[in-house]
Amino acid sequence: MTIKLYYEDPYIQTFSAKVIKQEQDYVVLSETAFYPTGGGQPHDTGTLNNISVTNIETIEGEIRHYLATNLPSDVGYVEGAIDWKRRFDHMQQHSGQHILSAAFDNLFGLKTVSFHLGKDSSTIDIDTSEVSGEQLQQVEDLANQIILENRTIETRWVTEEDLKDYKLRKATKVKEDIRLVLIPDFDDNACGGTHPRYTGQVGLIKILQTEKQKRMIRVEFVCGNRVISHLHRKQSIVSNLIQSLSSPEEKLEDAVKALLDNGKSFDKQMAYLKETLLQYEAKELIQNKQGRNIASTFQDRTIQELQKLAKLVTSESEESICILISENEDLLQLVAAKGKAVEQSMKQLMESILPLINGKGGGNETIAQGGGEKILSSEQLLEKALTNIHSL
Repeated sequence: MTIKLYYEDPYIQTFSAKVIKQEQDYVVLSETAFYPTGGGQPHDTGTLNNISVTNIETIEGEIRHYLATNLPSDVGYVEGAIDWKRRFDHMQQHSGQHILSAAFDNLFGLKTVSFHLGKDSSTIDIDTSEVSGEQLQQVEDLANQIILENRTIETRWVTEEDLKDYKLRKATKVKEDIRLVLIPDFDDNACGGTHPRYTGQVGLIKILQTEKQKRMIRVEFVCGNRVISHLHRKQSIVSNLIQSLSSPEEKLEDAVKALLDNGKSFDKQMAYLKETLLQYEAKELIQNKQGRNIASTFQDRTIQELQKLAKLVTSESEESICILISENEDLLQLVAAKGKAVEQSMKQLMESILPLINGKGGGNETIAQGGGEKILSSEQLLEKALTNIHSL
């Protein structure tokens, strides 16, 4: 059985070990300082004999080290090195999770159901359907008070019988070799993860946001150095907004709200102007119609605009057939519509046109639409469409 040095001292950064098993994609060592994925905490990374360690997993009682390239077959011993920056970050986040979960439990009896330590932030799922902003603030304040007090974080190996002497925040299913992580007078928890020796080393805890997850509340948070990283990123965003909006920080919210309101007003005005323009275009098309057919080509018009324009035309000119085609990059899009006094089927007309451009479409007897490849020019396709009208 591999000796789990990461249990004994999470501050070990280098170590020597004997290779006791080497397979095609992993090795097993006599002892290791690498932490394998488990308990919501990702695996460590680092090197063995300067070869990158890409993954660590516990499988069938073995701690398997997966490497970027294989070790030479004759290697008997290896020198291991932990990526300390990643390890300490995980120590901060995991211990911060213990403190945060204990604060939810101690203050409001809210239990943590699950924990995920992510690359940029971490989350816990709380067994409740609702949590208030005031509760979140109280939890965050208590968590940071525990950090400020720099309490010891103790680890202790106990038996199942010993558990009666502790007030575990969450029951453990482990029956032997039980490892407890203890913050005196605050939190007793069974855990195999890596943790610093003092709460002060967690640095700081900041709750970022919450969201509902089925019948639970997911709490996103950051600890330690990640708080500084988030602050730097957000400060950069705020500084850019101050410059872009020419507004002091305390008035940014009002400036953004005014900008959004202006944007909504602008969108309404644009929609009105587009609708007015379509009405003028419809009148112009009707005035320039040849016989009962109204046809035209466009550049970069959406299928929705063509549909609206065709409907406006045929509502005013009930005896007409309207065919509109737009060239959009390498595509041709077209709409065919008819007025109430016309008998021909626009669906049938569209089905006769689309094969000419390897197109697809749909519609009904009154209006149909489709699109396809620009095999023909828009003018050539329009001419084909007008010819097909007479064959229906």
